[in-house]
Amino acid sequence: MSITLDPWGYAAIEDYEKLLEEFGIKPVKDMISLYSLDHHFFARNVIFGHRDFDTWLEKLKAKDNVAVLTGFMPSGSPHLGTAMVYEELKYFQQKGAYVKIAIADAEAYAVRREDRGDLIKRGVEFIAHAIAWGVNPEKAEFYFQTNMTSSYYRLIQMFSRKVTEAEMRAIYGDVSPAKIMAALTQAADILHLQLEEYGGFKYVLVPVGIDQDPHLRLTRDIADRFENELGLKRPSSIYHKLLRGLDGNKMSKSRPEYAIHLDDPIELAEKKLMNALTGGRATAEEQRKLGGEPLKCMIFELYMYHLVRDDNELRDIYSECVNGKILCGECKRRAISKLRELMITHSENYNEVINQVEKYVKKPSF
Repeated sequence: MSITLDPWGYAAIEDYEKLLEEFGIKPVKDMISLYSLDHHFFARNVIFGHRDFDTWLEKLKAKDNVAVLTGFMPSGSPHLGTAMVYEELKYFQQKGAYVKIAIADAEAYAVRREDRGDLIKRGVEFIAHAIAWGVNPEKAEFYFQTNMTSSYYRLIQMFSRKVTEAEMRAIYGDVSPAKIMAALTQAADILHLQLEEYGGFKYVLVPVGIDQDPHLRLTRDIADRFENELGLKRPSSIYHKLLRGLDGNKMSKSRPEYAIHLDDPIELAEKKLMNALTGGRATAEEQRKLGGEPLKCMIFELYMYHLVRDDNELRDIYSECVNGKILCGECKRRAISKLRELMITHSENYNEVINQVEKYVKKPSF
């Protein structure tokens, strides 16, 4: 049975290897040593697939004009899944790439039917969280979709000429006018950087969760169709696994009870973590005998993605679990200690930058 990727949906994804095969995505693991990709997301196969990432890395290595662009829909508040993208942006910025972040307020208004005032307020907060996580605002650019200049909107209008309704349905399934506009706007987000007035970045990398691949497939096809007319090149992309919610399903801003949000009070975050699904056995006796199942455990997933950077420490936690040397309650208390440290640091950083954000981005007037 084929896999459907819905960038506006909420389903968890189980078989990432099948995605590589079905959608023609290449594995990243063969590139790690070749390009000295030294972030733990690569070593742990969290970032697992790509399209033309090698081309982009060669241009970065040659110090060509390269950029990284991604976007955030400001519905709800950012969570640890959102922070995965912040982390990737920070990493590539430190490697010398220019970073640009879109706030997808047009998409959230049309598709999610969110209130404009709330979207603008939350968009500023998403940017503040990115800076608090470590994205350097002096070497980055931030914008709201509804606040761009005419050339950006001209791209959306031109793109509509070379895309058919049948193609949109083949990529996205059921579509509405709002979703069609959102998809074409995302294509403009990704490709506008190649225009001279926006920097002339001919090599653009888009780091996203795998559920966003439909947008990349459409955008790459559009770039091909406008190569002669506008000189556009296919963007590159990398895909990370989706950090699951604390109940084992997709983490989402619309399911706040199952996500650790970056602005959660510490006590609330700890309570959520204590109620998280684990890979523990039915009884303590059984777990000591058979060991736990860390690959089914949301706590271990948090260790792997965010809470433990040292690979040796992570291996020790894994070994303790599968050998029955630790029970889930003790493991959760260890995770809470690490989560508390992470969130306190982030909160302090956020409080320092939130009142400075508007010097880095212009808010829409309505």
